[in-house]
Amino acid sequence: MGYKVAVVGATGNVGREMLSILAERGFPADEVIAVASRRSQGTEVSFGDKTLKVQALEHVDFSDVDICVMSAGGSISKEWSPKIGAQKCVVIDNSSAWRYDEDVPLVVPEVNADAAAGFTKKYIIANPNCSTAQLVVALKPLHDKANIKRVVVSTYQSVSGAGKDAMDELFTQTRAIFVSDPVEPKKFPKRIAFNLIPHIDVFMEDGFTKEEWKMTAETKKILDPKIKLTATCVRVPVFVAHSEVVNIEFENAITADEARSILREAPGCLVVDKHEPGGYITPYEAAGEDATYISRIREDITVENGLTMWVVSDNLRKGAALNAVQIAEVLINRGLLKPKKAA
Repeated sequence: MGYKVAVVGATGNVGREMLSILAERGFPADEVIAVASRRSQGTEVSFGDKTLKVQALEHVDFSDVDICVMSAGGSISKEWSPKIGAQKCVVIDNSSAWRYDEDVPLVVPEVNADAAAGFTKKYIIANPNCSTAQLVVALKPLHDKANIKRVVVSTYQSVSGAGKDAMDELFTQTRAIFVSDPVEPKKFPKRIAFNLIPHIDVFMEDGFTKEEWKMTAETKKILDPKIKLTATCVRVPVFVAHSEVVNIEFENAITADEARSILREAPGCLVVDKHEPGGYITPYEAAGEDATYISRIREDITVENGLTMWVVSDNLRKGAALNAVQIAEVLINRGLLKPKKAA
């Protein structure tokens, strides 16, 4: 007997990716329903070789749904996730709405899968921020080996992290530049085409942006509260896949060769690190892939026990949709959730 799964936000970038990944991985679902806002009702979306008609969120009865993967934004999740969870349907939420709630597990399966068992408090599990997900996948095996004290991370985040309108803006601006049309920023505060914007999410009182704060808070919750982390998050004119330069200071000695060997064996990681032109991964190659790619691993001679590396991952997949589906797989594979139909 399989599970019944609802994908909320099925018409968005991440929602469509969730449907695609559920089909690709052969998720044990007898039924998958696509859900979105009322204005999208009746829209058709692809699920494997099938086509699903989108249902309006307020019309769905979740009492016979086992798992709801939610990618509809924080305000929708704040309102609906508790209602859905109250019907004993586990919500795996991609927004920031529940990440910092003490009663809601924040899970990256390669890092802290055991935490998923805590879903029973609210029947909600949070997905981390896309930039955090790939970071902790790369940090976890190194932390286990040499104990991380401090991380300095600079991100180079693709426009897809800001949604479809942001992707359209990059395309429109790029075309405008080539034909000498005026460039008008709408989604972003400044022009994104052929430019970099050191500003993601809102500014906070201390001068950091909320995106940078998220990376710090989430890394501590997922990996280790004792780790010190500072981030600078930059939006770049790339459509899909986030890149990060990660500088790590360890308590114990670890060499670049040791790190390379450890990461080659680590779940979710793929090391491509040749000391030659092209011997590294770029966002272009990572787009559409599930792995977190790690390149340019080298020793940082400015601190004792330091390493620097380049980490790239598809933010729509590992940073969002894939991670949510992997959480659902953890619930099933560990026997934490039985199908309501079977009961």
